[in-house]
Amino acid sequence: MSHYNIHEAKAQLSALVRKAMLGEEIIIAKDNKPVAKLVAFTPVQGQRKPGSAKGQVWIAPDFDAPLEAFEDYSR
Repeated sequence: MSHYNIHEAKAQLSALVRKAMLGEEIIIAKDNKPVAKLVAFTPVQGQRKPGSAKGQVWIAPDFDAPLEAFEDYSR
């Protein structure tokens, strides 16, 4: 993990981006206090599709039936 102040980071942005793309974490500081971290972007693997679990999920026919312990409250 490398540390750079904002002025250095501005001057070396292209080089820092290359380092991040290679897996290095770059910490950018202001007044010696970390304020940002530069890391490689990792795209989301696949998008969720509505209905993609069709046929894989099973719900019991009595799923929403009142429980025996609550019969007194369902009248």
